[in-house]
Amino acid sequence: MVGNTSVRRLDLGYFVRPASEAGGPQPRVEPVLAYLVRHDKGLILFDTGVGDADPETEARYRPRRRPLREALSSAGVTPDDITMVVNCHLHFDHCGGNPLLAGVPILVQDVELATARRGGYTIDELVDFPGAMYEEIAGEAEIWPGVRILPTPGHTPGHQSLVIRQGAGSTVLAGQAYDLASHYASEQLARHATHAGVEQPLPPYQPWLDRLADFAPRRVLFAHDCSVWEPPRGDSR
Repeated sequence: MVGNTSVRRLDLGYFVRPASEAGGPQPRVEPVLAYLVRHDKGLILFDTGVGDADPETEARYRPRRRPLREALSSAGVTPDDITMVVNCHLHFDHCGGNPLLAGVPILVQDVELATARRGGYTIDELVDFPGAMYEEIAGEAEIWPGVRILPTPGHTPGHQSLVIRQGAGSTVLAGQAYDLASHYASEQLARHATHAGVEQPLPPYQPWLDRLADFAPRRVLFAHDCSVWEPPRGDSR
């Protein structure tokens, strides 16, 4: 619970990332996670799970899906209860349940939607389906009081995260801004070292981490890692 706003994780299955993408000698099995945000103004669904893909993609990633309707039911809601969808980006493992929510506003960065519509990027049928209703965002935007979309490009040019700000800190739904919580933690340390004036060379970090720090993240959650990042005890940065 964050103030009057709660965040609940939805487990929507998993896929197998090939070793060539996992950065090591072995493939990596990764969860597919979405998040349900309860706010005074309604329900936000951040990502919607793995969609049906072409045979080549299915063979490459070997996904196992938990139906979105079932996951929502476990949280005590139905698709009709969702007020809006926020996709961190439009790859098939993040927007797969969007067609179930026809008529619900889908908030994406304008550059992300434009990239997806050029083709060869995702599964086209998951982007433009009957009843798809997009609200394009150009950069940072507060969508509800205390709930802000923050561009976090890197994995894709139009990747975005959701910042839920309450009191002295915030919860961040980071999507696939980082594959693993440990990757986020490493870049946070690199950022702190840079700002502390530690002698170069130092590892680089995403420049938007400086903006994210303005919101004093207390919890950062990810799309493909069940681990949750929290700052070191006593660290208010």
